[in-house]
Amino acid sequence: MGTVYAEITLKNSNDEGKLREGLINTDEVRTVTVQAIVDTGAISLVINEELCEKLGLAILREKLALVANGQYVKCLETEPVDICWENRTSTLRAVVIPGAKKVLLGVIPLEDMDLMVNPVTRKLAGAHGDMVEVLAL
Repeated sequence: MGTVYAEITLKNSNDEGKLREGLINTDEVRTVTVQAIVDTGAISLVINEELCEKLGLAILREKLALVANGQYVKCLETEPVDICWENRTSTLRAVVIPGAKKVLLGVIPLEDMDLMVNPVTRKLAGAHGDMVEVLAL
């Protein structure tokens, strides 16, 4: 099918919480917009050390991750990150792989945002349509 890319915005989830509480201003939320490879073989969100630092993410633990070449690499797991694509958002911990050259958007955030790869257009699309209704609590 070829490589599929998506422009996503990553935000420090803790900053978003501080913004909602009125403790910081909108311009203080650490945010980065990147071109990510949509990787249905990856589980989570994979970023590098530079993005982790720009977003000000705390490291929660070290772990081993199985990468595409079949090897295990030592990586880091961060505190939660908000992943935004168009009108959809997912919040999860990111995996920091040292020296990663690309951001990978894996299946957990795709499922959480109800997204799939359209094999014809090679773009992200709503798995159950492109209309997502946001319900107020």
